[in-house]
Amino acid sequence: MPEPRLKDKVAIITGGGSGFGAGIVRKIVDEGCKVLIWDLVSLPSTQLSSSLPSGSTSVFIGDVSNPSHWKDALATAIREFGGVDIVVNNAGVVHVSGPSEEVAEEEVDRMWRVNVKPIYHSAKVMVPYWRERGRGGVVVNLSSISAPRPRPGLVWYAASKGAVTAATRGLAAEYAKDRIRYCCIQPVLGETAMVAPVLGGVDTPEGRAGPLAGIPLGRLSTPQDIANSACFLASDEAAFLTGVCLDVDGGRSLM
Repeated sequence: MPEPRLKDKVAIITGGGSGFGAGIVRKIVDEGCKVLIWDLVSLPSTQLSSSLPSGSTSVFIGDVSNPSHWKDALATAIREFGGVDIVVNNAGVVHVSGPSEEVAEEEVDRMWRVNVKPIYHSAKVMVPYWRERGRGGVVVNLSSISAPRPRPGLVWYAASKGAVTAATRGLAAEYAKDRIRYCCIQPVLGETAMVAPVLGGVDTPEGRAGPLAGIPLGRLSTPQDIANSACFLASDEAAFLTGVCLDVDGGRSLM
């Protein structure tokens, strides 16, 4: 059997208790990685952790928009696993689809705080750590296909994800000299709790028909799709990739 892709690596996965994050955790643990599962609430994370091999994960409860929690998460991962090689900025929120002029300012601020600012906070903490360690590191950010292909009703969400994509590429250029790779994934709508708000608040077959009609491969993305891509980008197989923003969208960007 081939050697696991992420053998002896350690990762911090934000929003790791459910949705795409849980899929990423399961995949990279299966590929030999130790994982600090970071989430805002404990139950999904602890349940996920208990379902995985003993010693492969630890749970960290914190707020990705709080810079001090990033310092605490790094310290926890070092204490539990000896270091950090990979960060996946997966945690994200979306507003309920609707007229752009009617979206509350508080919702716009929340998306910026949760979707964008953690890219900044993680750089502030992880870049100095990786520089001092001298072995580089990898960051995989979760953007969205709505960044290059924004759609009516979800403009402010798309704007926040556009910032994620831009930051990913800029940071990739800036820190390549330090052997720190930055890549992002741009998924199409996925089988997660975000379906309902994207469809205007209610998840129905009729509501799904619209997004599905624009995906040539005919289905939504799954946590496994995103996990497979994240695992590849974080692995040494992708050692010459940085600044890559991978469309995991079933062809949505072609339409």
